[in-house]
Amino acid sequence: MNIFLKYFIAWFPMLILAILNGTLREFVFKKHFGELVAHQLSTVTLLILFAGCIGLMVKMFPPESSSQAIWLGLFWMVLTLIFEFGFGRLRGNSWEKLLQDYYIWKGRIWVLVPIALAIGPYLFYRLFKN
Repeated sequence: MNIFLKYFIAWFPMLILAILNGTLREFVFKKHFGELVAHQLSTVTLLILFAGCIGLMVKMFPPESSSQAIWLGLFWMVLTLIFEFGFGRLRGNSWEKLLQDYYIWKGRIWVLVPIALAIGPYLFYRLFKN
């Protein structure tokens, strides 16, 4: 099987985790903590979930090299951003609304998720290689 097809399929569990995490944020975290704290808490829980998933995927389907691990992380990051912004636009959200989660100066820390996706496979590759 083509390596990128394999990693494309391996990305779907992360998509499911992200959707479930977003549901938890909307129906539990927001009710108890308010919008900003719910966003922050949800980001942290998703980072933890993604770390476990990325570690498992890299262990099950190890990249052949550090450069392949870097490309894998960038691939998963781009897939996630395409889904996030594409789905958001399909739902009628403006670009301004979609970009609000990236406003670190307003306490929005979502930018850590694409960063983690970009570097996670490389970090786990290095961890498991040694």
